[in-house]
Amino acid sequence: MDWRAEMLKGLHLVPPHLREGLQRYILTGGLVGKPAGVFTSTASLHGGQETTLLSMLLPLLHHGMLISGLPYSEGALLSTRGGGTPYGPSHHAGADGKRALDEDETALCRALGLRLAKLAQQLENTRG
Repeated sequence: MDWRAEMLKGLHLVPPHLREGLQRYILTGGLVGKPAGVFTSTASLHGGQETTLLSMLLPLLHHGMLISGLPYSEGALLSTRGGGTPYGPSHHAGADGKRALDEDETALCRALGLRLAKLAQQLENTRG
């Protein structure tokens, strides 16, 4: 399976040495039909986690990617006291950035990664 079969986006920035290859890949439709998800971290609990995630999804839609979030069947969405939204995992790092990922945040990160991997494999199997 191609390493580009799925995308988990956590940054808007692309290092300069990767831009040319990535731009060529994007412009030739390389992201079309590929599963994608997003994650973020904020300094405060109400630091715009959902807004950040939603804004990160827009370019992925523009490139024809298949978006996956986290359904409410993921129990950690209902119990989290830190981060985590249906739009993607998030982490409340605290003002000093030192707060570690808690159990729910970790579970949600793993859940999205697993969902994307399964979706990528299912798509790969149907493409032959």
